[in-house]
Amino acid sequence: MRTLPGCARELCALTAYPMKKTTGMNRSVTQGWRPATQAVRGGTWRSEHGETSEALFLTSGYTYDDAATVAARFAGDADGMTYSRLQNPTVAMLEERIALMEGSEGCRAQASGMAAMTAALLCQLSAGDHCVAARAAFGSCRWLVDNLLPKFGIETTVIDSAVNAEWEAAIRPNTKVFFFESPANPTLDIVDLEFVCGLARAHGIVTVVDNAFASPALQRPMEFGADVVAYSATKLMDGQGRVLAGAICGTEEFIEETLMPFQRNTGPTLAPFNAWVVLKGLETLDLRARRQSENALALGKMMDGRVARMLHPGLPSHPQYDLATKQMDACGPIFSFHVEDRAQAHAILDALELVDISNNIGDARSLMCHPASTTHAGLSDEDRQEMGVTEGLLRINVGLEDPRDVIDDLDRALSSAGL
Repeated sequence: MRTLPGCARELCALTAYPMKKTTGMNRSVTQGWRPATQAVRGGTWRSEHGETSEALFLTSGYTYDDAATVAARFAGDADGMTYSRLQNPTVAMLEERIALMEGSEGCRAQASGMAAMTAALLCQLSAGDHCVAARAAFGSCRWLVDNLLPKFGIETTVIDSAVNAEWEAAIRPNTKVFFFESPANPTLDIVDLEFVCGLARAHGIVTVVDNAFASPALQRPMEFGADVVAYSATKLMDGQGRVLAGAICGTEEFIEETLMPFQRNTGPTLAPFNAWVVLKGLETLDLRARRQSENALALGKMMDGRVARMLHPGLPSHPQYDLATKQMDACGPIFSFHVEDRAQAHAILDALELVDISNNIGDARSLMCHPASTTHAGLSDEDRQEMGVTEGLLRINVGLEDPRDVIDDLDRALSSAGL
């Protein structure tokens, strides 16, 4: 990989304003790498010290040789850093790496997953526009659709995202965005990416896909026609419960012309340290995502038929099993299941000895939570019921422990709760 000049001022030329996608090797070479290789090598560049691990640049600002240089950078006429709210070398490496993994022209990192979802919507929607969103979604994503967007005069419609006909029926003349998760949190609904993205393209509608449950290691929505892919990089990308981070991927035009004005002036900026941590997480993403998927499938098979209802897209009992296996390389570490009621769900949680009670996902540790009283507690009872988030729903993230130990723990917990 190339060695950049030693002068600190020259290091600033890595990224242009507002964004230039630069990598340590010729992009025509790196684009040919597969996602697992991109996760380790993509976007890496080195200083004259030849460091193997990406450098961490903890700086808020930059200096310039002369007034003409800074003026040219701020005008967008010259390459170089201007301010870490806009560019930072460590953050730029993360953005380039995620874009290469996703197969997108560009990426902008965000301060958190919800910062990414908010920016991906608000940067392109205005009063009078209409957004169609999936009914099944993370609680905060539903809050955006149900509460925040209408405050700005943006009309919203929520539908059953698993039913293709509902997407088409919801389209209005002012529909600008389709917004959905696949798999959905926490009900594991699967969206037919090829159909929905194709429908959107035919009507000039932008698709915004939250791919946090899968990550680009397991699913790449742009291969099915998605326009924008947003992430909580806090989840599988970091994968070890350390930092908050988000990302938005899209075309160069979308990133520079639509997203950047919003991000530049509102400031949902990712800290360089958090970017560096996620870079380290990406190096093991492919291994973790696939092993955790295997572990989750083993646990799911043990539980299938034992609980009231399983929601695991990797099991034939899932109503969209065929679609999930078509779109995903593996079905991920997360699944949900229904038991009788909140009392039984809490009894299972309280009986756990190995698995932690936690509302995080994508972690290397096995974690379980009761969505109705945690991640979706801010929604009304009516909305939760409509989404399928019942009082007896439990969601589990299966980690990297020996799956036999996780199975033993769940076996004990289920038995103690009468299952």
